[in-house]
Amino acid sequence: MTCHIDYRALAGLLDGNIVLVSGASKGIGRAAAMSYARHGATVILLGRSVSRLEVVYDAIEAIGAPQPAIFPLNLESATSQDYLAVAAKLEKEFGQLDGLLHNAGILGDRVTVEDYDPELWAKVMQVNFTATLGLTQALLPLLGRSQDASVVFTSSSVGRRGRANWGAYSASKFATEGLMQILADEHQNASIRFNSLNPGATRTAMRQSAYPAEDPQVLRTPEEIMPTYLWLMGSPSRGISGQAFDAQPPKN
Repeated sequence: MTCHIDYRALAGLLDGNIVLVSGASKGIGRAAAMSYARHGATVILLGRSVSRLEVVYDAIEAIGAPQPAIFPLNLESATSQDYLAVAAKLEKEFGQLDGLLHNAGILGDRVTVEDYDPELWAKVMQVNFTATLGLTQALLPLLGRSQDASVVFTSSSVGRRGRANWGAYSASKFATEGLMQILADEHQNASIRFNSLNPGATRTAMRQSAYPAEDPQVLRTPEEIMPTYLWLMGSPSRGISGQAFDAQPPKN
């Protein structure tokens, strides 16, 4: 669906909102956490590296945004009990959740399915899909307490059309798209909306791993694709659910 690359969010777009961002320590996750905080949200920084999350925490405090919170969690080994523990802590500290950006993910190998290591395939599916499912399930009751909650799943062009050598990453994103659609259909009359967002070719470490010969300077930075992230998390997208969005215009 058409991106909102030119959307200009008002400064107080997310005032009073509690928003959790997974994979918040770097790249797109860091940019989203900073952007949401800058627009008034109290951001829950979730990731596996406390030291990296602390850097983002300090950056948010430095701009005078609402005080964020750090929730360390390694999605590679996380269990249902871990997700429930996150939900319980959030409930105790904040009482509800208004936004959830599933940004954390790993690339895996760029090889054929025939040559793909089964253990690595399972690891990619765990981080990119199973953890997303588990965290969403645990947080649904808190999202339901919000009058206007938004859940954004990070997708990919290879999660909408499979391509050779994208293996587990592609499969995990297809599964994510399906989960988004199921949740949107199950919550048609609820205050929670579910959508997916393909960031497109962005200057990140994952993109560099996938395309090592590509010049990163020709790509948009994570900060440059934030308008669509803000639009989906804020009230302008209220009532829109079950849709697949792109953060950048399609290439000719």
